[in-house]
Amino acid sequence: MIKIFLDVDGMMCGMCEAHINDIVRKTTKIKKIKSNHKKKETIIVLENDNDLNKIIEAIKSLGYNCSLNRIENLDK
Repeated sequence: MIKIFLDVDGMMCGMCEAHINDIVRKTTKIKKIKSNHKKKETIIVLENDNDLNKIIEAIKSLGYNCSLNRIENLDK
């Protein structure tokens, strides 16, 4: 299991967070997601990073700038 930290620029409110969370859930199977417009980040917990590029492209398709910050391995 891994935790992915994404930098997401352009979120302005809770609705922006909800839109990002919804599109990520539709893109791939995840365990948990939390977006924070004030911190400009989205944190996703999932099994592996196979769909990382799909997730980033899905967020970008909504008009947000998105890039990988870091990945943490939770199986330590």
